[in-house]
Order: sequence, then structure tokens, then C-alpha cells
Amino acid sequence: MTTASTAMPSQMLTEETEANRRIAIDFLRDAARGRAQAAMDRYASPRLVHHNPYFASDAASLARGMDANHRDNPEKHLEILRTVAEGPLVAVHGWVRHKPGDEPVALVHLFRIEDGRIREMWDLSQEPVADSPNKAGLF
Repeated sequence: MTTASTAMPSQMLTEETEANRRIAIDFLRDAARGRAQAAMDRYASPRLVHHNPYFASDAASLARGMDANHRDNPEKHLEILRTVAEGPLVAVHGWVRHKPGDEPVALVHLFRIEDGRIREMWDLSQEPVADSPNKAGLF
């Protein structure tokens, strides 16, 4: 028998998980549109740790890099294909095309959300392989 007290945490978990999924998606979309610093201010924890070998691990360094990328690629297009969310963890799979006519680059972003803010983030990208034997592709 399910009581209100046992059903409530499950529903809260689902609502929190969905909120975390929205945070990850909204953050990525804002950053891709050249609003990375605003996205950091809105969604990132002051203690954000970013795991990417090309940037320092803090939010400010990442925002500067993302905004610089947008300035270099003002017609950049991000497409989110799928997300997987479980509690504080969110995975986002998609692609980015930096310039019209470019081949899309596959992306995977992993987020750990803490208290409604991005606490930790990992991002991985893969360019398409022209002569890949895998006909299923990256998407």
C-alpha cells in the first residue's frame, strides 16, 4: 500500500530530476547563443568545477572561452538530440555546427546539479570520421 508520505519523495525526486534536466538544457542553449556569462550567473554554482583540458576549471574561464567561441562563430547552431537525467546527474547528447556548411560535431555534456545549480560539468566532442565503417554514425 502506498501512502502519501511514501509517494511524495518519489514525486519530488521526479520534479527535481526534471528541473535539473531543464537547467542543463537551458544552460547549453544560452551559452551556444553567446550568453555564456549570463548562463553561468543564472545556472552555475560559485564553486563550479569544469573538467576540460583546454580551460581552467572555474566558471569564469569557461564562460570567457564559450563567449569567445560564439564571437568567432556567430552562426553556430546547437542541436540537442537526447537527455538522460537521474537525480542530480544529467547527460546531454547533441551536435554543434560552428559555421553553415560545416559537418556537425557530436557532443556529450555531463552535469552534476547541486541545490539547483551546476556544480560540476564534463564535455566531450567528436568530429565525424569520413571513412568510418560504422554506418550508424554519431547520431
